[in-house]
Amino acid sequence: MALAKRMAVTLPGGPKLEQTIQRIRWAEDNGYPDGWFSDAGAPDTLTQIAAIAHHTRTIRIGVAVTPVYTRTPAVLAATANVIAQVLPGRFIMGLGSSSQTIMGQWNGIPLDKPLTRVRETAVMVRSMLKGEKSDFDLETLYSKGYRQPPSENPPPIYLAALRPNMIEMAAEVGDGVIFNLWPKGALPKMMEHVRIGAARAGKNWQDVEIVNRAMVLVTDDKPAARNLFRAAFGPYYATPVYNAFLAWAGYEEAAQLIREGWAAKDREKTSGAMTDAMIDEIAIIGDEDECRARIQADADGGVHTHIVAPMAATAADVQRTFEAFAGHRFTLR
Repeated sequence: MALAKRMAVTLPGGPKLEQTIQRIRWAEDNGYPDGWFSDAGAPDTLTQIAAIAHHTRTIRIGVAVTPVYTRTPAVLAATANVIAQVLPGRFIMGLGSSSQTIMGQWNGIPLDKPLTRVRETAVMVRSMLKGEKSDFDLETLYSKGYRQPPSENPPPIYLAALRPNMIEMAAEVGDGVIFNLWPKGALPKMMEHVRIGAARAGKNWQDVEIVNRAMVLVTDDKPAARNLFRAAFGPYYATPVYNAFLAWAGYEEAAQLIREGWAAKDREKTSGAMTDAMIDEIAIIGDEDECRARIQADADGGVHTHIVAPMAATAADVQRTFEAFAGHRFTLR
């Protein structure tokens, strides 16, 4: 059976729990089947999910993504055990390596061997959720003798990936793959690496759910929206992880200019490297029809679940963006 095509609101709804509860209730009432959290800092995502779960009825909740360096596999498995009880069959644990900024600068943790660390974390968490006694002496992780009660509804584990090796590993080891901030021309080769990784595990690649966090803004002012993107994501593409991805995706010159601008603390050079044409390849900006057409094109290209993440515009533009994809107004083919 083909996997369902799904729309999702981005979470949290703000720094206060009530803001996230309001967004989830609105999403459920307006035909969104999913809500996906980001996970970088406060308010802590996994704690939030446990806190707000009883306010939900049907919505599936995912995380895109929890960094594998800030919690041990045993802590991740213990937390997932609780969330799986309060959201039985409606929780997806998303894991990823995060970035040098979040790990190194915010947390003082080296981003060492990210592919290996993500793989080993996924393998260990999956085993622990089954209630198996830990017996791991791996390249980046160690655990002996830990056991927790088996989860009655162990959540699927999705893995974040950008470039070929990580995409292939994510499709091989994970139940789903999470994409972020890619130029649309890169999607076919990203999907090809999903196929390679799934085949390595003897899976049908069409059974691997592809989740994408889409930076969207439904607006009549495209220039202003592009500038919002420049301000928000110039620092992302300056980090080694995203900079290398941008170059791999076909924007070598822009990646180099962003690196140089960031190193020189030249914000104008950094943001100026992102041309209007490049931003239009990555972000989804325009009126309702334009944004819906791009989401449908991404679905046609292999994306199953589309997280609508409005850029930091006015409250009215954010609401207009969410409303454009409400169930009574838009249905993916």
